[in-house]
Amino acid sequence: MAGLPSRTPAVIDPPVAERSRDHVSSPALEFAVESAAGVKIALAVGADRVELCADLAATGGVTPTLAAVDAACAVGLPVHVLVRPRPGGFTYTDDELEAIERDCLLAVRAGAAGVVVGMLALDGGPHTEVLRRVAGVVRSEEPTAQVTFHREFDAALASGVDPAAVLETLSGAGTDRVLTSGGASDCMRGLEGLRRLVELGREATPGLEIMAGGGVTAALVPPLVGAGVHAVHASARGRRGTIDEAVASAIACRHRDAVAQLNIPAG
Repeated sequence: MAGLPSRTPAVIDPPVAERSRDHVSSPALEFAVESAAGVKIALAVGADRVELCADLAATGGVTPTLAAVDAACAVGLPVHVLVRPRPGGFTYTDDELEAIERDCLLAVRAGAAGVVVGMLALDGGPHTEVLRRVAGVVRSEEPTAQVTFHREFDAALASGVDPAAVLETLSGAGTDRVLTSGGASDCMRGLEGLRRLVELGREATPGLEIMAGGGVTAALVPPLVGAGVHAVHASARGRRGTIDEAVASAIACRHRDAVAQLNIPAG
């Protein structure tokens, strides 16, 4: 984030067991957005929260500016801020890891409900030491702050690690949810993988949410909800590469219909 201090706060890592693990009563709907205008669209169509990114179409998303975080949080919908210091791979230098911790803290201080991160260790698995520090530093600022591990989870699966072991590792490091396409390139191809992850999670990590994301269309929402995921994440991009109200509305409509079929209250 531009114009931020260069030092990482020293007080980190409160007990992760103290954080809230309550799931919403039905699968949540999250949109990826790049501005306060995008948050307003998500709010208007009935989303539960947003992930705030910068340069989503060009880079897959990087850390937004602090000004963008401030403006997005002012809209009134829960904002989860992507903290990714650069495009490219997810194995970071020590300086980059320090910047990630610092930006996570500043995002929560600005009013974010949570942060979205994805750091990999040299063995291809999650960088649990840094993830634990991130969880600690944001919850030292706001005990209810949430941590999402983004789709680099799928890269970890591709490296050959055991899915149940990765879920347990992430949960133990303080993660609230995992954004995943079930180990595939998108949710359509990964639908069965998502079902298996939900089943594994119920047994091994009942407090860890599985959020489906990657190539989500309106037509794909009902089978994703039927697979038992805790949340659906969509970009709903229009021709300009940013969230489009008509696309988002169609996704939200299918989400509401799918949730109604579950006979539980909307999230």
